[in-house]
Amino acid sequence: MDRIRISSKTWVLACDGSKALLFQNVGDAKAIELKTVEVFVEPHPPARELGTDRPGRVYESMGGSRSSARETDRHQQAEDRFLHETAGKIDALVRAGTITSLVLAAPPRAMGVLRTQISPATKEVILAEITKDMVKLPTAEIQQHLAAMGQLR
Repeated sequence: MDRIRISSKTWVLACDGSKALLFQNVGDAKAIELKTVEVFVEPHPPARELGTDRPGRVYESMGGSRSSARETDRHQQAEDRFLHETAGKIDALVRAGTITSLVLAAPPRAMGVLRTQISPATKEVILAEITKDMVKLPTAEIQQHLAAMGQLR
């Protein structure tokens, strides 16, 4: 793994499918101090409120056979929509010139969705992508993880 240098004024986005934490490093590269700038939360209702229908049936054009169709994963759709909106907010901050360097931290699936949604301009300011779920960690632990990654050789 490469060493990550998170200098002063670098932004950090830690997110998953339902929560995103946007930080700015107010310290320096040796003493990372993350200040929470914004928190985005998308509460997902229980599955019974998202859709409770049985899987649909597909009838073959010839013969009398039929089979069930895969049920839509409404939670996954809600998570993808949240990640799409989060990417849009980050893109807007990059276009405005607010974010000039960014570190992304997200679980692998969320990272994949973010990669497809962020603009080329935002991709240019990304210093590092960390495929780890850090959104549930306290800020102090996120700082420790980032500092440790800065010391890797």
